[in-house]
Amino acid sequence: MKLSELVGKQIVNIFDGARLGTIGESDLIIHTESGEIDSIIVPNRENIFSMWLDKSNLTIPWQSVKKIGREVIIVELDRSHSSSRDYSM
Repeated sequence: MKLSELVGKQIVNIFDGARLGTIGESDLIIHTESGEIDSIIVPNRENIFSMWLDKSNLTIPWQSVKKIGREVIIVELDRSHSSSRDYSM
């Protein structure tokens, strides 16, 4: 799959059904030697005021990506047991 094919896809958490953002608004961390994607960094949007008050990001490990469809990317993140912005399986 080409990187350009990911742009515009919504990222949805299968664990709680939350929309986390889109690839066009996100950054991808790519391993320089292998060229593989390590993680997706999504701007945190917990509420309307967080864009002014909190500039933290949500880091989604690539291994949490379960399915890439035509319009969405399905990830599995259990955010209920973590206080950090970095989540993993």
